[in-house]
Amino acid sequence: MNKTFKRIKPEEIRDNPFQAIGQEWMLILAGSEKKYNMMTASWGAWGVLWHKPAAFCFIRPQRYTYEFMEKARVYSLNFFDAEYKKVLDLCGSKSGRAMDKPKEAGLTALSDEKSGALYFREARLVLICKKIYFQQIDPEHFLDPSIEANYPQKDYHRMYAGEVIACLEKKPA
Repeated sequence: MNKTFKRIKPEEIRDNPFQAIGQEWMLILAGSEKKYNMMTASWGAWGVLWHKPAAFCFIRPQRYTYEFMEKARVYSLNFFDAEYKKVLDLCGSKSGRAMDKPKEAGLTALSDEKSGALYFREARLVLICKKIYFQQIDPEHFLDPSIEANYPQKDYHRMYAGEVIACLEKKPA
């Protein structure tokens, strides 16, 4: 593991998930050292599922990262300090199909020696997840009809549930 990070237990995460995901955003990263992609996400959660620490993320099928998540066994959710907001904006508005996002964003992918999952050196907190479940969002199950407004193109997300197999926290400088 990179010496700038330490492993912590999921129960030791101090972040508020409503703020970390919904306001500060996260980067979902999947793939291999040869080829990977990442995307900014502001929808997700973490908690406990099936007696395991778990994290959830949602990806629309037309996103380039979707292809990587479909093939992945492991992936990471990367959280950054406020100074990276423009980087997160770039990663959420540009496609890795059309540009070299890691290069343009100035991010450095590292590989976790235990799982092989990639994560970013510049992140302050990383959740490394092993995919344990997925499900396509089904609009027939919306109990609140206003949710449909999020899908004018009917491009419903796929939800991924991952067992959190490692938490990496950046050490203080």
